[in-house]
Parts: sequence; C-alpha cells; structure tokens
Amino acid sequence: MIEFADVSKRFRAEAWAVRHVNLTIAKGEFVAVLGESGSGKTTLVKLVNRLVDTDEGTVRVGGKDVRTTDAVALRRTIGYVIQQVGLLPHLTIADNVAMVPRLLGWEPGTTAARVSELLELIGLPEMRDRFPDQLSGGQRQRIGLARALAARPALMLLDEPFGALDPITRVALQREVRRIHEELALTTVMVTHDLVEALTLADRIAVMYRSELRQVGTPKELMTDPADEYVAKLMGMAKHQAEQLATVTA
Repeated sequence: MIEFADVSKRFRAEAWAVRHVNLTIAKGEFVAVLGESGSGKTTLVKLVNRLVDTDEGTVRVGGKDVRTTDAVALRRTIGYVIQQVGLLPHLTIADNVAMVPRLLGWEPGTTAARVSELLELIGLPEMRDRFPDQLSGGQRQRIGLARALAARPALMLLDEPFGALDPITRVALQREVRRIHEELALTTVMVTHDLVEALTLADRIAVMYRSELRQVGTPKELMTDPADEYVAKLMGMAKHQAEQLATVTA
C-alpha cells in the first residue's frame, strides 16, 4: 500500500529531517511511527500526502509514485487527521464533514447520506447542526476523523491525533480509531511520541531517531529483540511503567 524507497528530506542544507528511510506498509496494517520531537516522524508521514516532497528517493501509494499525482488531488484521496483538528468555525458539523465530497463533486443526496453514516459511526448523530465551538475537544476530534473518512479513503494518516485530549477522552478515542480501522479495513499510519499508545494500538511500530528509521517490528518484537541501544531504552521505559503499575495493585 505504501512504500518508502531510500527516502530522504532536508529543510536546511546542514540538517536531514528524514534520511535513507526504507519502509513498506501493507494494505490493512496499522503502523505507528514512534519518536521524540525532531526525530523526523511527522515529516515522514507528510511525504505520503505531499505536504512535503522528497529530496531523494521515492514514496509510492498503491504502487504509484505520489509525485506523479497532483498534490491537491492526492490529498483528497487520503484521510488526514491532525491534533489541531482544523474544523471551519463558520460551518456546521455536517458541512465540515461534507467538505471533501462536495469538492469532489458528489451528488447532494449521496453526500448527505455519507455525512449521516459517519456521524452514526463516530456516535455523534445529534451534533450535525451544531458548530465546532459548541463541541468538546474530544467531540471535535471525532468530527475531524469523520471528515477525514468522508470520501471513503483506503488510507488514513494520523498526526498526533490525541495529544491535546484529557486521559479518559484520549483512551476512548484511541479505541474508537482502532475499531474504525478494523471495521472499514483501512490502512492507517499514526505519528506518536507516546510509547504506550504505539504499543497498544499498532500492528507494527516504526521507531525514528535523529532522522533515521532505527527498527520496524511488532510490539512484541521490539520488546523482546530491540535492534539497538536506543530502542532498548525505549522498551525499558515501557517495562518500567508496567512494573510501577504492578506495584500499585500488589
């Protein structure tokens, strides 16, 4: 579904944001791109929908080089959810969700049916006529997810989608995203710096550090067979957190 072939990107002459990354993400996978601030994880994902273009190497989606497709047209085929959501405040929730289908020229009846379907899917059908400032942060994030799904993309990109939420809302929405991923048979790529989030949600984790891809594997593989000292340190933190929690219930 997605292939990064020897991909590199730099924003300044002396500093690489992403360097020589090779990664293949299969159709239907949920992959977390994990790393600290400045590791290159967000840049890597933005290369998929051409918010950023490569300096070296090739990114392919469905076997096709993304640079052969108009950037705006490409983005309308890929769901994209960010932490800030970006709902338009002067539009109702229904109109926000309907934005991409309308841009694509869908029939009004088809668009309306899709909006209703998605609001049911995320559990907020009663919010269709409200405005973004009338919703909680968690509700706005759900609407952002519905808007990203509106044009029935097969691929979903999530860039730190839960970072601004309180812990209870965050966990609830994480479960919702995983459920929707499975229900709609999506290919999902999620950027996160949250170790537990990556370990509990993803099928595989791609660990980025200082612009390089250090290891790709299942949560179990990373925990039991870290590729280097950095990955081992990350996984050690997860084990330490688990041990601390165990002492609370002992």
